Amino acid sequence: MPLFSLFTVSWRDTGVAPRGVTAARAVTSTGGHARIEFAELPCGPATFSETVSAPTPGSGLPRQPLLQLHAHLPHPDGRRLAVLTLTTTAPGRRDEYRAILRLIAESVDFDNPLGDASGGA
Repeated sequence: MPLFSLFTVSWRDTGVAPRGVTAARAVTSTGGHARIEFAELPCGPATFSETVSAPTPGSGLPRQPLLQLHAHLPHPDGRRLAVLTLTTTAPGRRDEYRAILRLIAESVDFDNPLGDASGGA
C-alpha cells in the first residue's frame, strides 16, 4: 500500500501580541492538539503539535487515520503566523515525521532574500 504524505505552508493573520504568546495561542485556541511542545528556534519562538483525523467519505483518500504534525512560527511583525503542516497516513512513524518537521522549522528564516522591496538594499 502506498504511503501518502503531504507538506503544506500556510499563513494566518493574528492579533498583535508577543511572538511567544502567538505561538501558544495557536495550539490552545482550537481543540484537538496533542503532544504540544514549545521551542526557541533560530527564527524565534515556535510550538509543535499534532492532530489525528479521518478522511471524509468520498475524498478518494484511504480510510486510514491521518496524522497531522504542525509547527506554528510567529512572524517578527507580530501580525502573522506561518503554519507548517506535515500530514501522513503512517501514524506509527510519528517520531520520524516529527523529526523531519522539526528540521524544516529550524531552517525557517523570515528575512527577505531579495532585500528591501522599496528598492533599497
